[in-house]
Formats: sequence, structure tokens, C-alpha cells
Amino acid sequence: MSVRDPYEVLGVSKTASQDDIRKAYRKLAKKYHPDLNPGDKVAEEQFKAIGQANELLSDAEKRARYDRGEIDASGQERMHPGFGGGQRGYGEGMGGFRYGGPGGPGGAGFSEEDLSDLFGSMFSGGRARRGPQKGADRSYSLKVSFLDSVTGSTSRITLPDGATLDVKIPPGIEDGQTLRLRGKGDAGVQGGPQGDALITVTVLPDATYTRDGHDLHETLPVDLKTAVLGGSITVPTPTGAVKMNVPAGSDTGTKLRLRGKGVQAHGSRDAGNLYVTLQIKIGKPDAALQEFLKNWTPDSV
Repeated sequence: MSVRDPYEVLGVSKTASQDDIRKAYRKLAKKYHPDLNPGDKVAEEQFKAIGQANELLSDAEKRARYDRGEIDASGQERMHPGFGGGQRGYGEGMGGFRYGGPGGPGGAGFSEEDLSDLFGSMFSGGRARRGPQKGADRSYSLKVSFLDSVTGSTSRITLPDGATLDVKIPPGIEDGQTLRLRGKGDAGVQGGPQGDALITVTVLPDATYTRDGHDLHETLPVDLKTAVLGGSITVPTPTGAVKMNVPAGSDTGTKLRLRGKGVQAHGSRDAGNLYVTLQIKIGKPDAALQEFLKNWTPDSV
């Protein structure tokens, strides 16, 4: 079965930007992900095709070579027109030389042995020798927790043959993103390098946090006394609980910031922030508070 055009697979034009390609891939990868389509062979094949198309088009060098016709949609070298093609006589196109044998037409005097030496390194049984080829890539899926996607971790996946792969999850990985493990795919052909393992990551939602870029958000209940008078509260963060001061007179919806407690730093990227939205919880009022409220007239609400 021939490999489809990668632009067609992702539904983008040949002038699409890398950002357009990345967005199209993530959208389709979610739609056809095996975990969302259990037992659906068509979706599984489509998911593989999407991964292969993204691998080629997301690599600027490979994409350029494909656009020039130097490689095919699977990333393999294209066969260039050989000798003796079309309607020419055998040997034409090489400066006009013809095989005629001693004293034959053309007078070149090539023997079968000469021709064997000339073409033997190029043809074997009528088929071109392609030489060493990289092995095929393998696609896998991996679910990671929200906290692991924020702080980074190492996860292990089990391959179909029972072997395992340890996958390093970098801090800040996003849902639908694909990690490449070089040399973890199929064996190469004729001494070529091994293919790669392509790991598509699914980030599971979290009951406490939501994410906005590299920043995190959470809602935290605070008692009435602390909201009115101010005070210190304990705030859970992805890297452990910390103390935070609540200003006096805070109300529901008040948003406080904890620097560096969002998505953790990675490479040259700084850590994001954690934004805490307060939610006032009155709880069960005691007799003194009830009596105070009965006689209290607020200046404004």
C-alpha cells in the first residue's frame, strides 16, 4: 500500500507554516488516538499515517527534500531515471555509446564483461540496490498525570514484544505532543540505522489545577475570619505545600500569585506562576457571630 501525501493526510496546503502543521497534527491525533477509538482498525491506521506525515513535515530538511521530489512520503530516497529507460536503445544516453561487440555497429568494442563491470554495481536481477536504509519508526501512546506534565518525570511503556522503554517527560509537555526516542524503532536495512519510537502523550486532567500556557490556576477555600482579618494559609502546589499571606478584607474571587509555582522551568524557559483564587467559606457560625450580625448595619455591600 502506497504512503499518502503528507499534506493531504494532515489537511494542510503546501504553503502551510510549521505552526499550522503542528495544530493540524494535534487536532487529528486527538481525534484518531487509539485510546479514544479502541478496536477501530481504520482509526489506528489513520493515527499512524498522521504521525508519519507530521514526522516528515515537521522536519524542515525532510520537508524541503520531499517538496523537491528527492524523497517520497515515507522519507525514502526516490529512484532517479536509470539507464536504458524510455525508448532509447540499451546504452544510449551515455555519450552515444552503443553495444555492438567487436567490429559491430558503433565500433566501441564493448564486451558483455565490460557492461557487467559497468552496470553490475547498479543493478542486480533488474532491480536497483538501494543501499543502507533507516528502519521504520514505531508509534506508541502514553498517558501521563497532570502533575507529571508540569514537573517532569520518567514513565515506562511496555512494547508489544514485552520489552520496556523508559520515557523522560520534560516539564511543560502538552497534551497531544509527540516525543521522539531515536534508535528505538525497527532495525535498519542493509546496515542502516534503527528507526525511532514516536510517543504521543495524553495529559490527564487534574481536579485541583488548570493550565494556561506555563501558568497554573487553582481555587482555594478560606475561612471568614482569615478573609476579614487577614492571615496565613497553606496552599498546595505541584512541588509541595507553601504558606501564603491573605490580605485583610479579601473577598471571594480575590486572586493571589505565587511566583515560580506553575509549570517548572526547562532549558532556557523560566518557571510559570500559580494563581490562587480565593473562595470564602463561612462555615457554621457561632452564637457570638450571629448576635453581632443581627445588630450590624454595613455601610455598603
